[in-house]
Amino acid sequence: MLVRVAGEERLIAAEDAGRYRDALGAGLPAGLPDAFLEPVDDPLGSLLGRWARTHPPFTTGEPAARFGLPVALVDDLLGRRAEQGLLLRGEFRPDGTEREWCDAEVLRQLRQRSLAALRKQVEPVDATALARFLPAWQGVGSSGRGLGRLIEVVSQLQGVAIPASVLERDVLSSRVADYSPALLDQLAAAGEVVWVGAGPLGRDDGKVMLFLRRDAGILRPAGPERPDSEEHFRLREILTQRGACFFRELAGGDDNESLDALWDLVWAGEVTNDSFAPLRALTARKSRASGSRKGRPNLGSLTVLGPRRAQGRWSLVDADLPRDDSVPTERSMRLASVLLDRHGVLTRESVRGEGHAGGFAAVYPVLRAMEEAGRVRRGYFVAGLGGAQFALAGAVDRLRASRPDTEGGPVALILAATDPANPYGVALPWPVKGPQRAAGAYVILLDGVPSLYLERGGRALVTLREYDGSWEAAAVDALSGLVADRRLRRLALERFDEELSPVLRSSGFVR
Repeated sequence: MLVRVAGEERLIAAEDAGRYRDALGAGLPAGLPDAFLEPVDDPLGSLLGRWARTHPPFTTGEPAARFGLPVALVDDLLGRRAEQGLLLRGEFRPDGTEREWCDAEVLRQLRQRSLAALRKQVEPVDATALARFLPAWQGVGSSGRGLGRLIEVVSQLQGVAIPASVLERDVLSSRVADYSPALLDQLAAAGEVVWVGAGPLGRDDGKVMLFLRRDAGILRPAGPERPDSEEHFRLREILTQRGACFFRELAGGDDNESLDALWDLVWAGEVTNDSFAPLRALTARKSRASGSRKGRPNLGSLTVLGPRRAQGRWSLVDADLPRDDSVPTERSMRLASVLLDRHGVLTRESVRGEGHAGGFAAVYPVLRAMEEAGRVRRGYFVAGLGGAQFALAGAVDRLRASRPDTEGGPVALILAATDPANPYGVALPWPVKGPQRAAGAYVILLDGVPSLYLERGGRALVTLREYDGSWEAAAVDALSGLVADRRLRRLALERFDEELSPVLRSSGFVR
């Protein structure tokens, strides 16, 4: 049926006759059924609601002109609908000149379609691009210096378990240009940085997680099963009653037994120390000639203050860094942010490789919400990995820009196999069987391509790609850098492919 609205003839549904009459004073033709003439609740509000549900973001003036109404009246009515959560107001159109209105469901659909279009726009890169991107994203080789840079690095590495023997020698020193243990000690002494054990690796090493103290409570994961011998209970009791203690306050009748039990609690994530000195003393035993007799281990190097691996004050982690489990969603949100900051481009494999409780499923809802809010992008960024990939906007551009230098020679990078910047063995598979993310092992990447793998101990060298004469010299030259950088005292290869012999000799190796 035709009615006159805003000076124009409009075709409307007959069942809307009463609505247009009551909302706009429209004249109706005779002979309409009584059912179409019943009074309508909030006729003008319902007309505006229908307009909003069938239009993209709009200004107040658009429905006002459509229905021939004063702009002030329409603005007031739209504002009421916004208060009810039916409309949103903001700057939605990129070419808009004023604030606009949009129905909540319409905006959700527009965002979903926009996100879907964005996902299709990005052509995935190959796996080696990720291996070039990730070390650069994490600042490996950065020129940044000092405490400020170290805090940035710790913030990015929060919650990832790293072997103590690798932490300073390979991970922190590769990201802070002037790194020295004194920098980390300063942050520990100031209470800015704390560490928590995450499992032993033999007798003289173990995995540790770094945290900024302000984030430790919400990011620290629940510990594994607790050791339960009498000595473990005794140490817990003392630390519970007295708080932070020196080892001499903790030692029982047998110092060796007490110290071993204390380190059991450390690796279980129950006890920490206000210093990094015990970790350094423990891992230094691996490279120090030991004069201890076979059988029961002794206390190791001693000072007038006691065994070196017992230095500092020990405290219960739950007392010093209480976990905040009050709002699980908040922890998931913070964890997702840290993971994105660490990886730039986050995949299911990356999260699973770090061993977080709940895996990728624990942060997936948060990542989806972040995508809908426009904080991250979802897409198929790296070929060969799962479809559920999330990335910070700047990370996508840097990933796609991570191309090899075609004019110069290949760029070599030596990473500890366990370095979080090494994607192989976590997000990406090793190209051959054998290599592992083992403490003390190294991988040499050439433009992101895994080329050589040096096993722990530096005696076996595994080739990770086909020989073609284009990469061997650069990879072996980089291998020599492990000694030059003092990451290894010496390099004495016992097992390697014979094809590498000429290249090794050219690089200075002798039989």
